[in-house]
Amino acid sequence: MDYLSQLESRSIYIMREAYNQFKNIALLWSIGKDSTTMLWIARKAFFGNIPFPVMHIDTSYKFKAIYEFREVYVKKWNLDLLISKNEAEIQKGMSPEKGKLDCCNALKTEALKLTIKEHGFRALLLAIRRDEHGIRAKERYFSPRDEHFTWNYKDQPAELWDLFSAETGAEEHMRVHPMLHWTEFDIWQYIMREGVPTVGLYFAKEGKRYRSIGCSPCCAPVDSDADTIKKIVSELKKTRVAERSGRAQDKEDTYTMQKLRSLGYM
Repeated sequence: MDYLSQLESRSIYIMREAYNQFKNIALLWSIGKDSTTMLWIARKAFFGNIPFPVMHIDTSYKFKAIYEFREVYVKKWNLDLLISKNEAEIQKGMSPEKGKLDCCNALKTEALKLTIKEHGFRALLLAIRRDEHGIRAKERYFSPRDEHFTWNYKDQPAELWDLFSAETGAEEHMRVHPMLHWTEFDIWQYIMREGVPTVGLYFAKEGKRYRSIGCSPCCAPVDSDADTIKKIVSELKKTRVAERSGRAQDKEDTYTMQKLRSLGYM
């Protein structure tokens, strides 16, 4: 089995284990390259028919291209799409201009809390990777959140020899991370091998492209001439630019992401 197939196999094992343990789960789809790759693998894991909802947390500030991509592939892949939106905060005028931390917490974390409470999800599949951000390197494949959604990053369960702790208390839910062992380079190699569709924002236009996408006011492109997947893979072999260098919430202060994740952020 080649390297990419080994990565894929491990992700499939974790997804199936999560579904076997919890049943009432959802897959979070940001429509970025990582979550779309996870969705592609989930379709393989469950033989083309994902047996649980696919959730998109909609802040109303996403790129137009993200919404267009979502509408096409929800129909094409016959997904049970669940849109999570904090309408109350949006109506009050919450926006990135009021502070990236407050906005992310209100329109992403709180929206997720409301949706989990409404549907009673016991576990969520998320496409975070250890190499993406220092605080995410502290994660586990099966990571419990308490009744307040708090993540205790100082006390994570041990995961040895592929033995995962999948127990939660009555008021807890589990964050499951099937892509934790992948790197950005792995993702793009896999996309190239499999033909995974991706949002056009990742491909260079006029010397710029996005390495990481989310809400349009909080993302900036990087200098790049990589307008094909092959060129992106080649670029990643030599770049010194951090993947999330264009994400505003990563720039506000050193601990912003840690604060957000401890509060329940993805």
